[in-house]
Amino acid sequence: MLRQKFSTLTMAIVLVIGIIIGVNLNSLFSSDDIYVQIMKLNDVLNLARKNYVDKIDTQTLVEAAIEGMLGILDPHSVYIPAKAMERVNEDIRGSFEGIGIEFTIINDTINVVTPISGGPSEQLGIMAGDKIIKINDTSAIGLKNEDVVRKLRGPKGTKVKVTILRAGVKEPLEFVITRDKISIYSIDVGVMVTKDVGYIHINRFSETTDREFKEVVSKLKAQGMKKLILDLRNNPGGLLSEAVRIADEFLPKGKLIVYTKGRLPEYNEEFYATSEGELEKVPVILLVNQGSASGSEIVAGAIQDWDRGLIVGDTTFGKGLVQRQFPLNDGSAIRLTTARYYTPSGRLIQKPYEGKKYIKEAGDTSKTIYHTKILNRSVYGKGGIVPDVVVKTQTLTDLSVDIRRNNLFYIFISNFMDSKGSEIRNKYGNNFELFKRDFQISDEMLENFKKFIISRGIKWDEEQFRKDLSYIKTTLKAHIARFIWKYEGWYPVMLEIDEQFQKALELMPQAEKMLAVNR
Repeated sequence: MLRQKFSTLTMAIVLVIGIIIGVNLNSLFSSDDIYVQIMKLNDVLNLARKNYVDKIDTQTLVEAAIEGMLGILDPHSVYIPAKAMERVNEDIRGSFEGIGIEFTIINDTINVVTPISGGPSEQLGIMAGDKIIKINDTSAIGLKNEDVVRKLRGPKGTKVKVTILRAGVKEPLEFVITRDKISIYSIDVGVMVTKDVGYIHINRFSETTDREFKEVVSKLKAQGMKKLILDLRNNPGGLLSEAVRIADEFLPKGKLIVYTKGRLPEYNEEFYATSEGELEKVPVILLVNQGSASGSEIVAGAIQDWDRGLIVGDTTFGKGLVQRQFPLNDGSAIRLTTARYYTPSGRLIQKPYEGKKYIKEAGDTSKTIYHTKILNRSVYGKGGIVPDVVVKTQTLTDLSVDIRRNNLFYIFISNFMDSKGSEIRNKYGNNFELFKRDFQISDEMLENFKKFIISRGIKWDEEQFRKDLSYIKTTLKAHIARFIWKYEGWYPVMLEIDEQFQKALELMPQAEKMLAVNR
């Protein structure tokens, strides 16, 4: 009965009005008599509806109220509007329905960054660098990102016609694409980086991550992989269950991976390794940085606490709160923190916060010391996973940052491939290793790049250019490789100047010794 009289929406609306007019939320919810508090909120709502100077937009107030309500709790309890739920669910499911391209808009024109592997666009021969000028015979020039998504996505089995300009082809090309289920891969790439070392980069933990991981591992083992560098840099997390499954691949049966503690007993859980791990006998090094959070920290924490491998890079983000998603009646949802998670040694990784803001604790800010389970090494809690070997993320000059922020590396290479792409493809064919070994960014190309950057309004600094020359040349080369070989071209080129990755390669013998201790 109470739920019928006073809905969640009513409570939310009143809450935000209460905030506006100065209601003290702490005292408001200090009483256990919820009915009295709801009545107070209802009174405020009625007063506002009758007397507020302007007409009240209830939907706007409701959404702002819910955000405000969750905002006093912690940084990760959030409200998800109904219109955003589909995208959120796509990220979790690891799929959507559409034509299967990554795109960017340059000079009001849709540029295909890459067709998604296995999707209908790739199957029809749509290529990186193609420019979509019409959708269903209507001009696509000047569309915004959300307009492109709306026009190109649609139910599986439906069709959409696109008209494309392609470098080296005089007449526009027309494709009728049948939309299909498109995988959103959580693994960017899995490649061999030496004759026996594999490299895998996981960008998030979705419903498909463990399945993808096993497929990539199987492929790399067939190519001779005996050691692995697992890259979790800039992986913000995702599904706890999938992070547990990835950690499980490395740990023997019965080892604790992570445990959670909540206010309610039903949120207290422990997760243990099973006997299904495919990499229990493979030396491993994990790469992490400040963008590695949540699920990434679960994997890193378990590997570190059991002395199963080395962690290399920067201290991780420090997100040790577990959220559960609760649906609301209008199709929206809230993600509410229900527990904290702890690594096998008992470390809480969460860094300090007040409401939505992270804070530095007053007084002693030293990290709490814990010890690993096998070798009794010192490890640290209270704010992220501290790597075993710290290698700070490389810093760039303002020039390179401006170029990257404005997407000018990609735009320059997109223009370059319009004129030289056929020549490069003809020269190297499918031989990426030949391209990686022999192709060089010429002085002429660098001079053209400089002119292009200046023409786009970026202040040129020759000293900064020289300081970042290796990065700039490598990034240009990697973009060319991506046009032809997708991420299988991009990553191996960029890893050549990646100091954290190079350090991991150097430390692999140490990871082998740690594995021997675990046997």
